[in-house]
Amino acid sequence: MAAQDGGGDEVRVLQNLRGKIYDAKQLVPNKMRDFFCTINLDQEEVFRTQVVEKSSSPYFGEEFYFEIPRTFQWLSFYIYDKSVLQKDLRIGKVAIKKEDLCNYTGKENWFMLQPVDSNSEVQGKVHLELKLNELITDNGSVCQQLVVHIKECHGLPLINGQNCDPYATVSLVGPSRNDQKKTKVKKKTSNPQFNETFYFEVTRSSSYTKKSQFQVEEEDIEKLEVRVDLWNNGNLVQDIFLGEIKVPVKVLRNDSFQAWYLLQPRENGNKSSKTDDLGSLRLNICYTEDCVLPSEYYVSLRNLLLKSSDVQPISASAAYILCEVCRDKYDAVLPLVRLLLHHHKLVPFVAAVAELDLKDTQEANTVFRGNSLATRCVDEMMKIVGKHYLKVTLKAVIDEICESPKPCEIDPIKLREGDNAEINMENLRYYVDKVFREIVRSSISCPTLMCDVFYSLRHLAAKRFPNDPHVQYSAVSSFVFLRFFAVAVVSPHTFHLRPHHPDAQTSRTLTLISKAIQTLGSWGSLTKSKLSSFKETFMCEFFKTFQEDKFTESVKKFLDDVSSTESKEPSGLSEPVHLKEGEMYKRAQGRTRIGKKNFKKRWFCLTSREFTYHKQQDKEPIFTIPIKNILAVEKLDESSFNKKNMFQVLHGEKPLYIQANNCVEASEWIEALCRVTRCNQKRLNFYHPSAFLNGSWLCCKATIENTVGCARCTADVPADTQIEIDGDRETERIYSLFTINMSKLQKLEEACGSIAVYQGPRKEPDDYSNFTIEDSVATFHTLKQIIDIVEKLNESHEKYQKKRSSSAKYGSEENPIVGKVS
Repeated sequence: MAAQDGGGDEVRVLQNLRGKIYDAKQLVPNKMRDFFCTINLDQEEVFRTQVVEKSSSPYFGEEFYFEIPRTFQWLSFYIYDKSVLQKDLRIGKVAIKKEDLCNYTGKENWFMLQPVDSNSEVQGKVHLELKLNELITDNGSVCQQLVVHIKECHGLPLINGQNCDPYATVSLVGPSRNDQKKTKVKKKTSNPQFNETFYFEVTRSSSYTKKSQFQVEEEDIEKLEVRVDLWNNGNLVQDIFLGEIKVPVKVLRNDSFQAWYLLQPRENGNKSSKTDDLGSLRLNICYTEDCVLPSEYYVSLRNLLLKSSDVQPISASAAYILCEVCRDKYDAVLPLVRLLLHHHKLVPFVAAVAELDLKDTQEANTVFRGNSLATRCVDEMMKIVGKHYLKVTLKAVIDEICESPKPCEIDPIKLREGDNAEINMENLRYYVDKVFREIVRSSISCPTLMCDVFYSLRHLAAKRFPNDPHVQYSAVSSFVFLRFFAVAVVSPHTFHLRPHHPDAQTSRTLTLISKAIQTLGSWGSLTKSKLSSFKETFMCEFFKTFQEDKFTESVKKFLDDVSSTESKEPSGLSEPVHLKEGEMYKRAQGRTRIGKKNFKKRWFCLTSREFTYHKQQDKEPIFTIPIKNILAVEKLDESSFNKKNMFQVLHGEKPLYIQANNCVEASEWIEALCRVTRCNQKRLNFYHPSAFLNGSWLCCKATIENTVGCARCTADVPADTQIEIDGDRETERIYSLFTINMSKLQKLEEACGSIAVYQGPRKEPDDYSNFTIEDSVATFHTLKQIIDIVEKLNESHEKYQKKRSSSAKYGSEENPIVGKVS
């Protein structure tokens, strides 16, 4: 969970995944199908794209970003053929080992799809203790006895959305033997506790009779191995393979060996399958693992970054240099904006880099139209700060468009048989009018921070082009209309305006509305709309119906309002902030003892005022918990109900037990609930990590239901309900970027030194020719500070890694062994 700066002395290891699923090629040659793509951590689905209809080479074009709350072995992307009546068919997959993700970070790559084979779909780990004992048999001969104690497994996959019924087979395998034994089946659990011991005799020749100091002969043991296979008991259907591990007996000698092993796929899992005719998938993947030290370690780097807006020129600041040396500016912009936002330093920095951007802008009609540092910073700021603003402005009208769609296609080429172009144009006009009206009336809800940024951009643009009266409006509209509202309209699921992807027809309608909003939004900066500039003739005809001064005046007034620093009326603050919503499962509250307490699917909604669940979305709430009444929000042990991804909301009545759809979703809900309830006065210090069932708490066996909890509640999280920012995490990410680009920093430092000494022209291009060096002395000074700070942080990280490696035993739960030991 996020923590504010100075949030403790513990070192935190945090994982993050972001990227984009672009498109696939030649999935089913010569056949048009409906496809979607999923992202899986091992076998757990954590992300799903929209369905692309009637294509053999679908374009998805969807970005993803989430924290990874658990360990994993494989990151996989599955392509599915969508079926209406039958189970969706998995066409192929891209599977990347966690340790190999660094080879693809930040790069756009085409991956060949691999076949999906049940023998290769594994996850989890198994805890074994292995030992060789020397035995003297009844006839006096000496032999070795292999003892295999299978203790437990952790993290086995769900089967058809439910916990599996696992069992294990334990075998001693050699050229002429295959002795197999089997554990009992454990019901409905992904973390089975077996605690079963099996014995295998390793027979020896008579030449070893009555030797007291028996040594295992190499030839006798070289080809023997212990194999443990995990299976899901299928009852009336075929058992499903869950993974295996192999340990050569020769590594044991006469020692006892205990370790966790990662389950592995079968070696011959998909060798016989063809891989050249399944198609390919284009991805951009960026996986990061940050080791976040205690807050005091980051003081120097944090202070250097926060004073960036005060540095003259801005190009000599640490924040600007960070974005210069990173190959992909987005890598730097994301943590930088969040850090500056967290410390209220974003507005002056954006103003400084925007002023530098404007120096290179020659024409007023191209103001802030490129992907510069300034525009990327503002884009990221709007995504973070504007979430609630988008919801209160657009959610109702987007819901209407998605839930009661009217045909809006006006492209003659795409019209379906029986469609009426005039009626479609009227429908589209109705939707565009409604969206436009909601936007231009929304200035009262625009966050103050966005208004402050727009105010700065507006006045900087007017100063740069004093003879153009419209540039002050285009400077703002290029962001708020083109990069904010229009993008949210076309991708409502990305901005959490809708829980699911819209269907193909609705997506097309939203695209047409988005195009219209972009155009209408630009009218505030134009004296006349140049209809001849439209690429599509049908859009030109559509906009002829908008030739009214009221649209231009409405846009102008709206842009004036959102770029003003005057105080807003406080009326908008009385509205509850909508934080999160989605479908999950809840356990029956159990107000009666009649019948079995079961789990039901419900729609959950969290605002800054209350936490509710409903039978369906947009229905009246069935159950409401005021935020002030929530005492704690904690994970629930899987053993309580044999279900994964569960958490509990403790309030005045019985605990509310909830199951999320995956680990990422569970983590996000827990964090959101903890954040909004952090300041509640009656928050608990202790809780029960398991449920109260059959008259006792499963965790501590206490028989009184309202007894004090047996485990301490988790640490506090930030109280800011709208913006969750972990300042130390962002600073650590920036440190990592500086570390990765240390060679560029050093070359840039050398360049500044050379320029300071030799002021003549550069004779030829070099590694730093694309960098902005306005003041070589000031830039050199900042670079020296950055390099010194990074080197000190390197030392701190090295000390931690040494401590971690010495304390985490190879084969422990934190550091398991790969499933095949050689």
